[in-house]
Amino acid sequence: MIRRILFLTIALISLSAESQNLIGLKSAEIKTYMKNNYKEMMPENVVNSRFSYLKYTDNTNTSTLLFFMDKDSVCKSIRLICDPAIKNEKLNQLNYNYKKSGDNRWTDSRDGKDFVVELKDDKWSFTITFELSKQSE
Repeated sequence: MIRRILFLTIALISLSAESQNLIGLKSAEIKTYMKNNYKEMMPENVVNSRFSYLKYTDNTNTSTLLFFMDKDSVCKSIRLICDPAIKNEKLNQLNYNYKKSGDNRWTDSRDGKDFVVELKDDKWSFTITFELSKQSE
């Protein structure tokens, strides 16, 4: 019983971290937000001449969170890459937090803008992508 309660508590704590829409925030704001709210997600230093992004990995290595930044260091999209073992958990989170809009698609509305949330299966993982809806651009 205690194990079940502990598991549910951890699942609820991680519920918002990886499904939180931080699009529009500046790099420094995301770093502060992640440090204060999601200590289980560790920042990683990345160097990439093609993309500017922030990378966080959880301490169990089941999730990697990428915040893609524009030239002004403002977040334009978010991608969460997960181990298939946690897919059902993530589907429950998406269904709870967002409005279902199709197969493996949800909509998030914030500040008068619509965001598309999409889950895609890959061979060894699955990804959840958060982007501004084309209609909101």
